Amino acid sequence: MSDKRLFLPTSTSDEESFLGRLLRQETVGGAVVLVAAVVAVVWANSPWGDAYESLRHLEIGPLDVEHWAADGALTLFFYVAGLELKREFVVGSLSRPADALVPIVAACAGVAVPAIIFVTVNSVAEDGKLHGWAIPAATDIAFALAVLAVVGSRLPSSLRAFLLTLAVVDDLVVIVIIAAFYTSELHLDALLVALGLLVVFALLQKYRGESWLWYVPLSIAIWWFTHDSGIHATIAGVAMGLLTRVKPDPGEGKSPAERLEHTLTPLSAGVAVPFFALMSAGVAVELGSDLFTDPVVIGVAAGLVLGKPIGVMLGAWGVTKLTRAELNPDLYWRDVVGVAVLAGVGFTVALLVADLSYDGVEAEHAKTAVLGASVVAALLASAVLHRRTHARGLAEHRLFRRG
Repeated sequence: MSDKRLFLPTSTSDEESFLGRLLRQETVGGAVVLVAAVVAVVWANSPWGDAYESLRHLEIGPLDVEHWAADGALTLFFYVAGLELKREFVVGSLSRPADALVPIVAACAGVAVPAIIFVTVNSVAEDGKLHGWAIPAATDIAFALAVLAVVGSRLPSSLRAFLLTLAVVDDLVVIVIIAAFYTSELHLDALLVALGLLVVFALLQKYRGESWLWYVPLSIAIWWFTHDSGIHATIAGVAMGLLTRVKPDPGEGKSPAERLEHTLTPLSAGVAVPFFALMSAGVAVELGSDLFTDPVVIGVAAGLVLGKPIGVMLGAWGVTKLTRAELNPDLYWRDVVGVAVLAGVGFTVALLVADLSYDGVEAEHAKTAVLGASVVAALLASAVLHRRTHARGLAEHRLFRRG
């Protein structure tokens, strides 16, 4: 009997049920975000484009609307992402190191290769700008899962589990990158206050504090002091998500993380992320020669469309060759290729990093590249996965007729 471990092992029934619910939610969320992005692009390029820019820069309190979307609304998205990360670390795929090794390495390689491509392109160009090296590093969970749910309905659930784990690890790596490399000025006094409040948050979780009267003002304070420290405010959302309890107590139906994820996912997918897309994706598209020769545009597009699938495949294939891991019997490597191409859909977080990297025309060019490359990656992945789904459907039909 072989002592090799399966790469992409068969999911448990509980995990399949969780993945099914998540896929249904993200399919709807992905569609809403797509509509918001299309509205933003059309609005920005319409005769009412000046009104769009005025809305983005309308100041409400300490921030303008654009920054409320990026620093405020996305914090809710990152909080839900933090809950998903915590769940995966404690009771999900990442809780089993042997099973998680392949998607973890694939995700890390899928971050590194696009960054290398971007840096290479911008290093050889006379007017290259290296600061946006992390833009093509992120995979958009909502869009990727939405595409897989639509075109990969007949594919095994283990492939969906692989994509979810890949995207979760990808998000974690990019979150660390944002915290480490996109903090321009650090105010230690505000940071220490934020850390102290996070300790209070953790103690409330430990001693089973349940009242929202504690958590709402505490969460707002953590967000504000994190923002005031110079670290991007979305990091506060991730930190609180990772501190939230995911294992239910005896006699407790659902853990706080499960209850919060059930409550907040519709708000995140249906309000927060679409609001960010509406305020961030509205780029004034100018299809001049300078756009297609801009090394930032080339680096971002090549990183997402080519770098992501190359990195993911190299990482996955390398681990299976260097360790005892092997492909699940109900999968083929061309199935993994489809998911690797799908990882090039880098919408939400990629737009955020573009805003953190550049200003003015260069930011518009970078975001145009993100939008265009994500559409290309989604279409290519859809073609590959639809072909595999169709082939599997025919095979199942033949087996049914023989039976």
